Parts: sequence; structure tokens; C-alpha cells
Amino acid sequence: MLTDYHNHTPLCHHAEGEPIEYARHAESIGLAEIGLSDHNPVQGHLDDWRMALGDLPRYLEMVEEARQGVGIPVRLALECDYLEGREAWTDETAGMARWDYLIGSVHYLQEDLAVDDPKYMNHFKTPTEIEQMWKLYWRLYEKMIRTRQYDFHAHPDLAKRFGALPAGDLRPYYEPVIQALVDTKGILEVSTASLRKGLSECYPARAMLEMAFSGGVQIVINSDAHKPTDVGADFATALELVRSVGYRETVRFHQRQRSIVPLPETWPL
Repeated sequence: MLTDYHNHTPLCHHAEGEPIEYARHAESIGLAEIGLSDHNPVQGHLDDWRMALGDLPRYLEMVEEARQGVGIPVRLALECDYLEGREAWTDETAGMARWDYLIGSVHYLQEDLAVDDPKYMNHFKTPTEIEQMWKLYWRLYEKMIRTRQYDFHAHPDLAKRFGALPAGDLRPYYEPVIQALVDTKGILEVSTASLRKGLSECYPARAMLEMAFSGGVQIVINSDAHKPTDVGADFATALELVRSVGYRETVRFHQRQRSIVPLPETWPL
């Protein structure tokens, strides 16, 4: 059976529904496990869409309450923004609880410029601006992987969120990232969130996924849910995609240890 390890809570200020509701929905649709992975707290102020450091004890309580309310494992995690120069804070965060996994993601090219926030899209209009944005994004994504701080790496080509794509073959952007995953035995997320945001394909694009498979990179399928009914959304589409590329295995996590399990042939079972 599949899992869904990328899910948020109201503590991040842009999700709805309690963790127990996410867990109950996961159980009701036949998922084997669910993980709660809200946006990590940071030192100082970065944005208004993550939990505050003072909310961390409540977050741990909410996850424990979810664990007591369902019959499937509920894993404890965070989605951690990779911010160049703040790697030491991620190490400190890793020691704050008995996490089952930490997700790495890149949203920010710099602390006041996010690739998935519509208010910044006027920065990426011309072909030159879009190409520069992609170069910066993928450089940071490679650096994130090479820190080896994260158990898997989220929504890889988030830079396409609003359709800002450079002209021509995109594989040269992917190649250093795939090599970093190969070198570090890193794991890549296949995310269905893009399909709920008006895009016609998952994160990542098929070409990148094919490169990952050729390199022996393991994958995990997630929804990036921000409400309970998003859990497991479009998993049939994602499963069909990864199996068509050649994948037959996925990964599970417990206390930052990974195990390899078979993918189902179809979804729902």
C-alpha cells in the first residue's frame, strides 16, 4: 500500500483541518501510513506561512493525538526550507524531537524572493529573468541535497509553478540535481500538488523522473495536503506515471531510517 508523507496543519496558517482528520482520511482511503510534516519554525521572521517555534510543543501533541485516533502509523516530520547559510539551524531543529523524517524543499531564491508566491512573479517575466531564476533555483536544490540533512526532497521542479519555463531542453537543469541524488543516495518526491494547482503534470516533469530512474534514485509519492481530503489526492495518476517510467518500489520512514517496499500495481487497491 502507498503512504502520504507530506501533509500540513493549521499551525502553518494556510492549511485547514486537524491532524486527526488527515489521519482518518488516510486510513479511510487505504493508505498504509501518513506523516504530518508542517513547515519548520525558523529563527526570526521569514514569512507568515509556517509554525512559530513556540507552537512546536502543540504540534507534537497534535501528532500524538492523531496517533491515538487511528489504526495506521502516523509519522512525525517537518518540511524544512533550505536557506543558504542557515544549515546549522536545520541541524539544531533535527534534535528538537524524535522525527521520523525531515523533508527538504526550496521555495526561496533569497529570503525575500520565493518561486511559488504570486506576488513575486513580476520578477520572472522575460526569457532572461526566467532563465536566471531556473539557474538559481536548481543551484540551491543541488546544494540542499548535498547537505545530506534531509530524508527526501520535495516538489523538485517547483520553479514551474506559474508556467515560467526556459526555452529548449530542460534536462541540463536537472542533471546536476540527479547527480547529487545519486552521489548522496538521496530520495526524490513525486508530488501531486501541482495537479491541484492548475498544472498538467506532477512535480517533477516526466523527463526528470526518467533521469532519476536511470540513476537508481528512489522515490516517494506524496500529496502536499493542506486539507484532509487532499491526502492521497491524484495518487492513481502519480502511480501510473512512476510505474510507466519503470519504478516498482517506494520508501517508508521510521525514526529517520528508511525501508524499501513494493509499489502496488494499481490505486486504489
